[in-house]
Amino acid sequence: MDLNLKDKVALVTGGSGGIGKAICRALAAEGAKVAVNYNTNGEKAEDVVKQIKNKYGTDAIAVGANVAKESDVIDMFAKIEEKFSRVDILVNNAAVCPVGPVRDMALDTWQQAMDVNLNGTFLCSREFVKLQVEKDLKGRVVNIVSQAAFRGSASGKSPYDASKGGIVTFTVALAREMAPYGVGINAVAPGLVMTDMVAELINKDPEKYLNRVPLHRIAEPKEIADVVIFLASERSGYMTGATVDVTGGMLMR
Repeated sequence: MDLNLKDKVALVTGGSGGIGKAICRALAAEGAKVAVNYNTNGEKAEDVVKQIKNKYGTDAIAVGANVAKESDVIDMFAKIEEKFSRVDILVNNAAVCPVGPVRDMALDTWQQAMDVNLNGTFLCSREFVKLQVEKDLKGRVVNIVSQAAFRGSASGKSPYDASKGGIVTFTVALAREMAPYGVGINAVAPGLVMTDMVAELINKDPEKYLNRVPLHRIAEPKEIADVVIFLASERSGYMTGATVDVTGGMLMR
């Protein structure tokens, strides 16, 4: 299936590792130009850019920005516009996940998750939809949420869970607002995914985690990316405000 993504310009926040890197590669494989956002690790982002250029022959840039900072986000979009003249696709993937029981949690810890995960999604989405309206573009936003937005976590990740739940509702609200402009806003809810962040934990006790998944396996990042690029394409043109369950059956919603 041709997704008609060739020469589209995509921004992926948190694009230097894990699911974000897989999304960048998947977009590039379809011919899209990719802006790989990072906050602290520019070297990893530049590696992704090199991989995209060498393997897929499309253009890419690494763009540093803390998505929780309004000035950073505004500057990031300006740099991408300067390079590519437009942004057609936004994937809000950047996130932090502090861990600890609520009874011991400092407000700053809670606030960090809200600032990066929820506020970062808002700020990037705001700048993106401004461009779509100003330039009369029919862009696509894909927000990366989580099964934990619906089920919560038993492992002390309440700030992450709450922020992702907020993004689900924000997705619906923004989808309603942007529908008259032809801009699609959807979300993807992954379950357990084999990324560097969690691989060591999962490999210590695989059955503990496999037993939580009806399909009895852990997703690879590319499997999440495949759904994301469909939602980023015009093939999903009659979808907006949806959260797609990609959890191996953990949610079944």
